[in-house]
Amino acid sequence: MVDTNEPVFRALFFITIFAVLTAAEFLSPRRSLTVKKSHRWAMNLFLTGINPLILRTFFPLLPFALSVICSQKHWGLFNVISIPIVPEIIVSIVILDLILYLQHVAFHHIPILWRFHMVHHVDMDIDVTTGLRFHPIEAVLSMIIKLGVVTVIGPPPLAVLIFEILLNGTSMFNHSNLKIPATADRILRLIIVTPDMHRVHHSVIIKEMDSNFGFNIPWWDRLLGTYKAQPVHGHDGMKIGLGQFRDPGITTMLWILKLPFTRDARRRIVFAHRQEKKT
Repeated sequence: MVDTNEPVFRALFFITIFAVLTAAEFLSPRRSLTVKKSHRWAMNLFLTGINPLILRTFFPLLPFALSVICSQKHWGLFNVISIPIVPEIIVSIVILDLILYLQHVAFHHIPILWRFHMVHHVDMDIDVTTGLRFHPIEAVLSMIIKLGVVTVIGPPPLAVLIFEILLNGTSMFNHSNLKIPATADRILRLIIVTPDMHRVHHSVIIKEMDSNFGFNIPWWDRLLGTYKAQPVHGHDGMKIGLGQFRDPGITTMLWILKLPFTRDARRRIVFAHRQEKKT
């Protein structure tokens, strides 16, 4: 039943979470937006719509379907060893999340990968749609990594379904412009990445941008030394985006798709890093 209805489950969760967070942002916003919302949402929702189409066109199998095949053919670690299903699901989700964290770090520190990931960071505001804003080539590379991990560890299909729903939902949640009381935030970020925790990662300051890489589980940043509790200028005073791209007028759909391939982008990124190190 889950096998045939997996896309439906994911779509229902996506629509519900997106609608709830959009309403919550409207009722209790964390920050005042600096760029016209309709312009940003056009960019972000364009990428949200085109990426699944590209992935389904170029990949005959997506992670859930591959996990079903791995289970049937006994491929991967968890299809060779025998452990109870509940621990197997939990460990599978934790491993997938750790790989996602490491992938995120790599996309920041390997120049060719950063070219594509910078499309996510060039957004000058951060809200629920930012969590869906990724260059198509980054989406393809991420899918290749995910398929490789599924093949190697052979997670139960249910674990993959839960992980994909969690990833989609928490990405929207921790990018949302949602105001959460400080006390609640301190408690929540012990078990999940909160909007205030992840917002630090979208700062124009490189040292802050290179922190808080987690999406689902918040522990990796603390364990691996990439955690930063608060932005130096506070959440109201911090600037979102990339320091070298501050003109919202240039962010057209064509510009977004071309950005990773421009020499200008590479030069400005290097300049921005060097300037910050001097100060």
